[in-house]
Amino acid sequence: MAPLKALEQEYPIIDSNFQNFCASRGIFSVEDLLLHDLYVLVAFAEQESDSERLKQGITQVLSIIDGQHQPWLNGMELLEDAHRNKHVLSTGCEGIDFLLQGGLRKGQLTELVGASSSGKTQLCLLAASNVAKEHMGSVVYLDTGNSFSPQRVTHFICRHSDPAIDQAKHRILQKVMNSILCHSVFDIFTMFDVLNLLEFNLRSQMQRGDCQVQLLIIDSVSSLITPILGGSGSQGRALMVSAGFLLKKLAYEHNLAVLVTNHTVGGEGGICKPALGESWKSIPHVRLLLSRDRGGGSVHSVSILKHPSMRLRGCGGERKRRRKEVEGVSSRAGASAVVGEAGGVRLAVGCCQSRK
Repeated sequence: MAPLKALEQEYPIIDSNFQNFCASRGIFSVEDLLLHDLYVLVAFAEQESDSERLKQGITQVLSIIDGQHQPWLNGMELLEDAHRNKHVLSTGCEGIDFLLQGGLRKGQLTELVGASSSGKTQLCLLAASNVAKEHMGSVVYLDTGNSFSPQRVTHFICRHSDPAIDQAKHRILQKVMNSILCHSVFDIFTMFDVLNLLEFNLRSQMQRGDCQVQLLIIDSVSSLITPILGGSGSQGRALMVSAGFLLKKLAYEHNLAVLVTNHTVGGEGGICKPALGESWKSIPHVRLLLSRDRGGGSVHSVSILKHPSMRLRGCGGERKRRRKEVEGVSSRAGASAVVGEAGGVRLAVGCCQSRK
């Protein structure tokens, strides 16, 4: 939840005096206040000279929390919400959009899994560029490894432009660049701060009817989570699950598409599998596996590991890959159907059973 300081502009009663009072009791965020004994906090407030204003501040924070509760929805209302608000956003890559039945779906968390140099960051930059250009919306990009490349975004935007219309091309590029909000994030606690502030800003924009953010990207979420895992304690795993649920909450309540990247680790028989383990496995709605074909060429394979609208089957414990016939290319077992490009990389797509 949002830091108290972030609430001051919209709620003047939560001023610096109220914040200092809360800070003296170890309360710096809405979550901290919820964890505190409210009767004890009110008792402390009554001992202050401006007790009435402090109690009004406490009441204001509690009313903000009450306003965040989602109403009960029946099945028909959920269906109508899906048709009205949970649209798809094209990634800019024909092959990925084909696999995802149109693109990244709002209200869902999509995960790109792959080894180093498999194309995860290129796809994130391409998706950010395309959403900012084609869908007239803002993109929030959390960069965990200084891998955001404005030069690459420029390439994606200008590659199909006519050199004869440089002025129009410059306006488009300026609009796209202004629509991508990039934050450097190097630990999970900073990520929570950014996401909580984003949640508060989105809620404020929604109340004003001015919600613009359509895509949230974290490249990569595993680099923030991996350092807190390990050992016999459960705190790291709890933080990981909390991060996942916060991302899904943002996606659903604010009609965002959320895209995160994850690396791979060695599994049974030397077959790579997604990192972060079983606890994280159930969090993404969609998981795509990116891999570079053997031989080091430009062809990369994209497989669906998980998708809520598809049945992925296996036989006898072996991966059963189901290739699709695309653009007149009939894919035999072990073959690749090239259906698009992302950042100069040709993509071959298919479906496979979720890996353990």
